[in-house]
Amino acid sequence: MSNQQQPLTNGALVLYKDRAGLIEQVSDKITVSLKTGKTIKVRPKDITLLHPGPLKRLADLSLQPGDVETAWELLAGTQTELEELAELIYNDFTPATAWATWLLVVEGVYFRGTPTDITVRSAEQIERDRTNRETKLAQAQAWNDFVERAKSNQLLPDDSHHLTEVESLAYEQRESSRLLEALKIEETPNKAHQFLLRLEHWDNNVNPYPQRHQVNLDLPDLELPPLPEEERLDLTHLPAFAIDDEESNDPDDALSLVAPTEPGNGWAGYRLWVHVADVAALVTPDSPIDLEARARGATLYIPETTLTMLPRAVRPLLALGLSEISPALSFGIELDETGNISQVDITPSWIKVTRLTYTNANKLLHEEPLRSMAQLALSNHNRRLRNGAIQLDLPECKIRVVDGQVTIKQLPPLQSRELVTEAMLMAGEGVAKFAIEHEIPFPFSSQESPQNEPDYDIGLAGMFALRRTLKRSQMSTIPNSHAGLGLSAYSQATSPLRRYLDLVVHQQLRAFLQDAPLLSSSELLERVGSVSAVMGNMRQAERLSHRHWTYVYLLQHPDWQGEGILVDRRKLRGLVLIPELNLETSINLPDEFPLNSQLFLKLKRVRLADLDASFKIIATDEE
Repeated sequence: MSNQQQPLTNGALVLYKDRAGLIEQVSDKITVSLKTGKTIKVRPKDITLLHPGPLKRLADLSLQPGDVETAWELLAGTQTELEELAELIYNDFTPATAWATWLLVVEGVYFRGTPTDITVRSAEQIERDRTNRETKLAQAQAWNDFVERAKSNQLLPDDSHHLTEVESLAYEQRESSRLLEALKIEETPNKAHQFLLRLEHWDNNVNPYPQRHQVNLDLPDLELPPLPEEERLDLTHLPAFAIDDEESNDPDDALSLVAPTEPGNGWAGYRLWVHVADVAALVTPDSPIDLEARARGATLYIPETTLTMLPRAVRPLLALGLSEISPALSFGIELDETGNISQVDITPSWIKVTRLTYTNANKLLHEEPLRSMAQLALSNHNRRLRNGAIQLDLPECKIRVVDGQVTIKQLPPLQSRELVTEAMLMAGEGVAKFAIEHEIPFPFSSQESPQNEPDYDIGLAGMFALRRTLKRSQMSTIPNSHAGLGLSAYSQATSPLRRYLDLVVHQQLRAFLQDAPLLSSSELLERVGSVSAVMGNMRQAERLSHRHWTYVYLLQHPDWQGEGILVDRRKLRGLVLIPELNLETSINLPDEFPLNSQLFLKLKRVRLADLDASFKIIATDEE
């Protein structure tokens, strides 16, 4: 009879939790001794009989010489049991051969199963296992060799596939890395970035921040409908100026100014036209292009590239001044004698645009109509200041990357920039007033007044302190004042090529003008929420990308020296603003310098993966 059917007796060899056991006594519970010398009491169902015995000591169980392969060849592909298999291999069935046979079953090369039901594996199964074992051993050896090469920074060309997981960690697309764990390197995105730079698998030009913040790096590629045939006001007789940076290739606003036929009182009778690319003529609510733009939120501007919110085909059709005559949505802003907005007219139009850079426009400010535009801009600026607007005068820089080389250009405070800024603010104010007057559901921008006065109010340190008191602007369907701009109501409306909510403003205005259904307040709130969710990531991607390329610039100029202004101080630790780089950096102070001290700095080192650099003070404005 089989082992399963035989009674359990003293001296029997049994299996207990994969270990050999010797029955010492059989009663209600069975006393079993183990090789460790430990004695336990178990239930019959807790053990499996391997041999009825008698076995005196477990130490007598030893490996036995036998013919495993002959037994396997005889039984290949069949089922057997422990006793039969032991007799074929060892020509005997004893406690020692039973145990040796069972160890072969546990090993699993030729045999697998239980003592009473053993499967004799086929040649194909054994060969497949052998190949798998050899493959795993080769892979393990290859991995160990790679780890050793990584330790010594001596990778081979074929090693790059091993670094994919490290790249994913550097992009924050996974949380761990087998390689970094093996090298005992902290598994963080910054450390992964640093490691990839050390191996020269990445160079300094790899900017990980858009991907870390889940920005869509694919350009939108959707078909555009044709421009609808509709009545447009012909304003081609008016000089219209699109004023922008030299590198701009998507101008979306232009300015015209119409003076009264007869001299009047102040600005009474003047009309400022702000012409804006008529994107909503092509992009209607919930169309495929609209949904794509909503998912992106805005155009991403980073030094190495521009990722547009809308398909590139929109630009030649709608950007102002790229064709002899451009379609626009024009805001005609009537002014009273003090320069306040008295009336707003909105109409689709045709305009003829002259493109100017800020520098060229600045040279023409003594000529009409730019001369009067500049005066109007100054008047509006002063009006806003009287209403409590907050004026920040901090340095601005433009960073560009061409073929891996970084250039940083400080933007001069040109009057032409102020002209355009004030005109855009007047358009935003006028459009908000128009929406309120006509009860159009609208995305309004507002900002609460600062709760605290700045700690310091002089120079760049004062501007820095003032900036810290400002609260973030909010988007809502309920109009409210914008304290920072000094306006009672405001809505962004002049960049529908670049900002989704500006496009929504245009969609609402066009629907109103055509007496078509408007988006409801709840639909607007849904759009505001959707855009807000992606804009936080986009702002971070832009901000960190600019810092990344600033530090790359410093790596490309290791002998950099320049001026820094002390804008904040905590005892002998200070925050310094470097105007020519628009870079804020912490620095150790050798003395308690006053705020706004001019410090002459020298670059010590850059830690690109940590977005950090160290500077040394080599002179001060008092020396």
